[in-house]
Amino acid sequence: MNNRRGFTLLEVLIALVVVALALLALTRTAGSQVSRFDGLRERTLAGWVAANVLSETRIATPLPAVGKRDGRTRLGNRDWRWSLQVQATDDADMRRLDVQVFAGDATEPSASLTGFGSSQPSP
Repeated sequence: MNNRRGFTLLEVLIALVVVALALLALTRTAGSQVSRFDGLRERTLAGWVAANVLSETRIATPLPAVGKRDGRTRLGNRDWRWSLQVQATDDADMRRLDVQVFAGDATEPSASLTGFGSSQPSP
C-alpha cells in the first residue's frame, strides 16, 4: 500500500495565490513609502532654503525695507523659487520677515518660515 502524503495541485495553487497577494500588498506599501520619503525630502530642503534666505537677509540688512522680494537658488541639485515679504511691526526698530519657498514652478509653497529682523542687537 502506498501511503505517500503530499500537496495536491489545488493546495499548491492556493498557496501561490496567497503569496502573490501578500507580495502585491508589500509592493504597494513600499511604493507609498518611497513617495512619502520624496515629499519629506522636498519639504526638508525647502525649509533649509527658507532658513538660508532669512539668515542672508538678516546679515545683509538687519532692518530691511518693507516690501516684497523674489529670488531663485539651487540646493540639493534642485532649483527653488523663494518669496520674501517684509512687513513693519509696532516696534519701529523691528521687521517681520515671511519666506515662502516653491519647488521649481509649483504654485503651492513647499515650506514657509517667519522670522524677525531688528536694528537692535539681540541679547
